[in-house]
Amino acid sequence: MRVGTGYDIHRLIQGRKLVLGGVVIPFEKGLLGHSDADVVLHALCDALLGAAGLGDIGQHFPDTEPRFKGISSMELLARTFQLVRDKGFSVNNVDTTILAEAPKLDPHRSAMQANMASVLEVSPADVNIKATTMEGLGTIGKGEAIAAMCVVTLQEKY
Repeated sequence: MRVGTGYDIHRLIQGRKLVLGGVVIPFEKGLLGHSDADVVLHALCDALLGAAGLGDIGQHFPDTEPRFKGISSMELLARTFQLVRDKGFSVNNVDTTILAEAPKLDPHRSAMQANMASVLEVSPADVNIKATTMEGLGTIGKGEAIAAMCVVTLQEKY
């Protein structure tokens, strides 16, 4: 059994879609980033890479690389999962926490779980997603950013 953690944060801005867990969420702002800036999937990619001993998302998909400009984080997750599989691991479970003052994420939780599970070849029941606010504190609490933390367990395939 291997364990990995991931974290990501992006600033909220006008004029971008908000994408979390591969789901476009209706909101007046979106996350700023080189890709679609999906903090949930970026944290998940880092957790997967960490558990497999494969570095981090920036090493594999640098934001200085034009070919990753605007790329869907679902594609980044698929490529990351392939690296993990190639190293001989399968996903056991995923636990994610999203830190956001708004919007309400509960209506989108099952769609996010389904997206992540489909790529990782696990049941949606193996993908847990929680959301919390920062009680008005800090950059996230002021509604200026959204962050996500993720823990993944991997198992060696026999």
